[in-house]
Amino acid sequence: MCTLCASVSQQFNMDLQLIKNRFGIIGNSPSLNHALNVAVQVANTDLSVLINGESGVGKEVFSQIIHALTARKHNSFIAVNCGAIPEGTIDSELFGHEKGSFTGAVDSRKGYFETVNGGTIFLDEIGEMPLGTQARLLRVLEAGEYIRVGSSKVQKTDVRVIAATNKELIEHSQSGRFREDLYYRLNTVPIRVPSLRDRKEDIPLLFRKFVSDFSDKYKSATVQLDDEAKKVLMNYPWPGNVRELKILLNKYLCLTKEKLLLPIN
Repeated sequence: MCTLCASVSQQFNMDLQLIKNRFGIIGNSPSLNHALNVAVQVANTDLSVLINGESGVGKEVFSQIIHALTARKHNSFIAVNCGAIPEGTIDSELFGHEKGSFTGAVDSRKGYFETVNGGTIFLDEIGEMPLGTQARLLRVLEAGEYIRVGSSKVQKTDVRVIAATNKELIEHSQSGRFREDLYYRLNTVPIRVPSLRDRKEDIPLLFRKFVSDFSDKYKSATVQLDDEAKKVLMNYPWPGNVRELKILLNKYLCLTKEKLLLPIN
């Protein structure tokens, strides 16, 4: 490798480590570093981003990284779980409503696309969004326009949209459960956050970090892996990903007085 290339590579690794430290990201696997690299490269643009990954891999952290590295960083950031908002109220939550537009609408209300104007909206579980709301979102993405529920007045907004899903949206679009045009509009820049089983080399690093954090929290002795337990952790599929590992260690340190972490059935 030439001296210049080595210098650039070293600087890139240093910058990436600073981002990891700032946002509490643990790991050095190539798949994780690639996802972070894409997030950094796309951050200082207004391109739509679709973050793919299983539950528990930390997709929201990537949206926070993108927001923090843009000119919008001094404006609002809001995370919206589309799967947690009832279908009958999600339009009102996102776009607002006028007084009397539906039962219970005793006052006019601003939606997120109005209150976060100039900032970033992270739409988690975008695959759970109703088809009607998807059409409204597409209009925001293409024209920067929306209409409050119960109104006929077109309003403008300047919001960066970052979406995330643990589903294969292209399959949902082919079956009619997700708008194909919205999928391609959101998927301008895809970022795939790897599952924990796809970056097993990071498990010991995560283990040490979580054990250290919880030992400090509970004022307890730290624990170490014995060989058998390490093998179990490395071979376990971790369907809940990093979140599952963190919960497991939290529970273990609360309940055990051992200094070695033995296999847990």
